Amino acid sequence: MTATETQPRLLDASFASDNVAGVSPEILQALSQVNVDAALPYGADPVTAQLRDVIKETFGARAEILPVFNGTGANVVALQALLPRWGAAICSAQAHVNNDEGAAPERLGGVKLLPRPTAAGKLTPVDVHAELKALGFVHAAQPLAVTLTQSTELGTVYTAQEIAEVAEATHAHGLGVHLDGARISNAAAALGCSLGEITAEAGVDVLSLGGTKNGAMAAEAVVVINPDRVAGTDFIQKFSMQLASKQRFVSAQLLELFGTDLWRRNATQANDQAAKLGAALAEIPGVTLSRPTEVNATFPEVPTKIADAIRDRYLVHVWDTAASGNPVLRIMCSFQTTDAQIQELVDVARRA
Repeated sequence: MTATETQPRLLDASFASDNVAGVSPEILQALSQVNVDAALPYGADPVTAQLRDVIKETFGARAEILPVFNGTGANVVALQALLPRWGAAICSAQAHVNNDEGAAPERLGGVKLLPRPTAAGKLTPVDVHAELKALGFVHAAQPLAVTLTQSTELGTVYTAQEIAEVAEATHAHGLGVHLDGARISNAAAALGCSLGEITAEAGVDVLSLGGTKNGAMAAEAVVVINPDRVAGTDFIQKFSMQLASKQRFVSAQLLELFGTDLWRRNATQANDQAAKLGAALAEIPGVTLSRPTEVNATFPEVPTKIADAIRDRYLVHVWDTAASGNPVLRIMCSFQTTDAQIQELVDVARRA
């Protein structure tokens, strides 16, 4: 047996996540352009100053941005700033912050999460009211914030009205609203709206603004939209190890994304490719879509033999088991997904 034969075969990761994609050429160029001369550290550079202006134009005159390294860091910083030490955050049970961040909000931020079971990954005012029973009860963590995920882990999207309804119910009882926007660009592109319409205009107080899943190399941010509800974010950013010394290189990525229409172009491409893939798979006998393809993830319910064939070639996740007993796969596209890649996966499924 040769050394090659003993090594595990690498699966094609093209559809595993939008994190597998590379970096937008525009962002690489932006990084190159700021990689000249000296610049003050920790956000005192001219690139970050330009980014602050763009953020105010997008999210309102009082909005402030704090660039960070990753989405988990953004969520941990934002939730700490939104909550007192005795506070807890209501979230969907399927939320990334609840399942996929290594308990970072609780371990590092000291933020208790209050997960609610949801049918489509989306919280409603009913969920908020259900958790308010603990308000004032000294033996319980106090529900003092709501955290929404846009788009959700189930590939669903909150409309501006749905966010506004949750925010209204939340604010009526003095709670704050956080939005985990790791894929907010995909949601806004799907809705055909601006970023501000599903955040500031809908009542969101603080936003985790995603860039990495949509073409950035490594750039996310905390955007404080309502400073009356959020305090000490800059100090929290520092002690949470999310303050970059050479911040111009993080800011340059966000400036290129959100200071132009690159965020929308990339997200639209990813969404369109997922819709194309889902539609093509649904034409195969025995394959159905478990839910409509709203953003850049499609969830086909497939016979086991087709699932095995796909997973023998591709790194994709079994997301659920349908009532039929068939697996439901999560297949994701990015701004780099090509028509040829889609056709190859569909051909694999057809031959099974």
